[in-house]
Amino acid sequence: MSCSTVSSPWPIRLRHSADPVSSTCDGSGRSVNDVGCEQPVHAFVRNRLDCCNSLLAGVSNQLLQRLQLVQNAAARLVKGARRSEHMSTILRDLHWLPVRQRIVFKAAVLAYKCQHGMAPEYLQVYFQPTSILACRRLRSAHSGRLAVPRTRTSYSDRSFAVQGPSSCNSLPAELRTSDVGLDMFRRKLKTFLFNW
Repeated sequence: MSCSTVSSPWPIRLRHSADPVSSTCDGSGRSVNDVGCEQPVHAFVRNRLDCCNSLLAGVSNQLLQRLQLVQNAAARLVKGARRSEHMSTILRDLHWLPVRQRIVFKAAVLAYKCQHGMAPEYLQVYFQPTSILACRRLRSAHSGRLAVPRTRTSYSDRSFAVQGPSSCNSLPAELRTSDVGLDMFRRKLKTFLFNW
């Protein structure tokens, strides 16, 4: 499903997407088996959470908390956990990042692709190192930081032109300046975001 063909507000669709999952798992909340329950959860819930989640950069904590509750319920369903169990260990066992970190992860991976020529040119324009744009030599030129455009409104702060370089600049220097392949970058980034 593409982002442009959405007919109802997506938080409502997320709530209704759990109905097919519950028919695959038994009614007590315990999973029939991890593999049998995990595939429908990925198909109906996780994919909906990931669909266009770069649009969620900079949204209110209230909305992100609602999405996190949906992800927590899906994780409980897959692992057969009780509501009283701590969610961070369950998410870590499933190798699922929390919603806020997932948004940063997707933006940082897209920023990596833009910096290394693996993304379309119209996106690569937004990822200029500060060393290129500086009119004089700065000490921070070799830090791997990207230029973040100035904006006038908080709404424009949520645009990808601002959020992409900002999320990349928030990463530690060893992730920004490392010249590793995409798979290794994703592994290191996910490890960093789990501990963030």
